[in-house]
Amino acid sequence: MIETLEHQPRVRISLEAALQDDHALSHAYLFHGPAGSGKRQAARAFAAALISAGADDPDDASRRVMSGVHPDITWVEPRGAHEILVDDVRTQIVRQAALRPFESRRRVFVIVDADRMNDESQNSLLKTLEEPAPYAHFVLVSSAPGRLLETIPSRCRPIRFSAIPPARVAEMLAADGVEAGTALAAARLAGGDARRARALAGPEAELRTEAEAAARATLAGHEDAEWVIAEPWGPLLERAAERGAAAEAAVKEELARRLENEPKRGSAGFTRDYETQARRARRRAHTASLDLSLELIGAWFRDLIAVASGCEDQVLNADRLDVLRADAQGRDVAGLVDAVALVDETRRRLERNVLEDLALEALFDRLRRLAG
Repeated sequence: MIETLEHQPRVRISLEAALQDDHALSHAYLFHGPAGSGKRQAARAFAAALISAGADDPDDASRRVMSGVHPDITWVEPRGAHEILVDDVRTQIVRQAALRPFESRRRVFVIVDADRMNDESQNSLLKTLEEPAPYAHFVLVSSAPGRLLETIPSRCRPIRFSAIPPARVAEMLAADGVEAGTALAAARLAGGDARRARALAGPEAELRTEAEAAARATLAGHEDAEWVIAEPWGPLLERAAERGAAAEAAVKEELARRLENEPKRGSAGFTRDYETQARRARRRAHTASLDLSLELIGAWFRDLIAVASGCEDQVLNADRLDVLRADAQGRDVAGLVDAVALVDETRRRLERNVLEDLALEALFDRLRRLAG
């Protein structure tokens, strides 16, 4: 656990103290803090420490928990497009929490993105948190604890994770071979989220390029440039569709592997479940990709505001400062501020399953008027 919490010393002290004294151990914890601050990894490491304590072979028990194959760890994540379904809470947590451990002295239930539980899901969990079995421990992980009903955090011991400073994340990326300017930009754009920063510096680098091109296509003076796209939102939708299709294919591949070892009789039930998961995985990946694109577009306009206001040290796209200086010349800062607000508003609208192509067309039409 020490390695997992290298950048969270206060968290490490709190959790290690609990592990050393059963009387200091709570039945429920709320790991909360910014995205990318290590909450998820810490939750798995904490669960491994809880389950392996007193085991005949602690190292093997810990290894299996970390690999997700130990029978006394239950890991719940959103399967719906945007939320954790009440059926998952009832079947995977409420019912299972009443059963004694299979191997260990304890059972641990981890709920990732707990704030994505709707009110029904949270109310279903409440009684289990209020009257837990002595062997059951719960770890709720959230980057937005304010979305939880007050009754849930009040029954958990809060463990706050701090954001990793972008400069430190940039150092980590540079140590992995990422060019220094790109590392700093990715770290700043990710807001200290190390996992997202690695993606922006690697697999999602093209998405960042497309988002920049889409943002710049709305600026007056660029209308006749060869690289300007007639419909700048098109590549964003295409990439989101690709991400969604890949996520759906991954679930279907897992179904195919399972079917190889399952008798045909009785397989219809979990086949339907996998197909449902595949559709939801597609939607989640599609939505996440599109939201990230819009977030990066909003970041470009924020950077233009910073440059136009003489605050270049606050620029997120630190490796594109020369381009930002050129784009910021003669811009109306008030219009840029409105552009940022408009992008954020569109991101919220897309969470409500509006028609994406129409919402994006309207967004870019208004951006051209505001930013241009």
